Amino acid sequence: MSDWPEGDWPEGYGRLMLESIDSTLDEARRRAGECAGPTWIFAARQSAARGRRGRAWLQPEGNFSATLLLPAPGAPDRAALRSFVAALALADALEGLGLAPRLKWPNDVLLAGGKLAGILLEGLPGGALAIGIGVNLAAAPDPARLEPGAAAPVALAGHGVRIAPEGFLPLLARAWAAREGQFATYGFAPIRAAWLERAARLGEAIEVRLPRETFSGIFKDVDEGGRLVLSSAEGERRVAAGEVFFSGAEPGGEDASGD
Repeated sequence: MSDWPEGDWPEGYGRLMLESIDSTLDEARRRAGECAGPTWIFAARQSAARGRRGRAWLQPEGNFSATLLLPAPGAPDRAALRSFVAALALADALEGLGLAPRLKWPNDVLLAGGKLAGILLEGLPGGALAIGIGVNLAAAPDPARLEPGAAAPVALAGHGVRIAPEGFLPLLARAWAAREGQFATYGFAPIRAAWLERAARLGEAIEVRLPRETFSGIFKDVDEGGRLVLSSAEGERRVAAGEVFFSGAEPGGEDASGD
């Protein structure tokens, strides 16, 4: 695949550019023992992409899919916080395009109330970490395939921004390198603060679905461990893993592209 000037790529990060692959996450697993440093694995097309809980992730032509392979992400609790680093890096890249994304716990990026991007973390052999990222650049998948209450998918092209996947990768890679540097130097506190500044529905009622329970509450915070903090009828609840659903339109959900 075509490349770009070295000055556009962050120092210390490798990249693997592929035309087609089953899944960039699977390719990261296959290469977990080969990469000495952090490496981006990009594919123009994926035949077996997946999202959370093994759900299929559709990739229409022109959309973005890549996985960042981190050979040494640190302890498991620290590695899990990379979902916030990744979400912020995506937000930074999109803000650089004149957009105003919002972040949805634990790992979605929204635009005008719709789901624009998803993030999936997977632990790999030897303690490595794979961070899969999919962004609807050109087209949004059919909303009929979503479960009830899920945010309808949106695409950048629908908001007046057109960018090729190969062009989006260096924007994201540079943004990631900056946020990862912040995380390495100062810890989670500044990442958490910046994430909360962009959090969707902070201070509002949301629904949380767990494997054996569904409940509602007011989204109050994200704590120092990345857990969702809610005020519910039963008192304060802290959720380490689950799915969040909104009702109604996203406040301020108009097109924020400036077009």
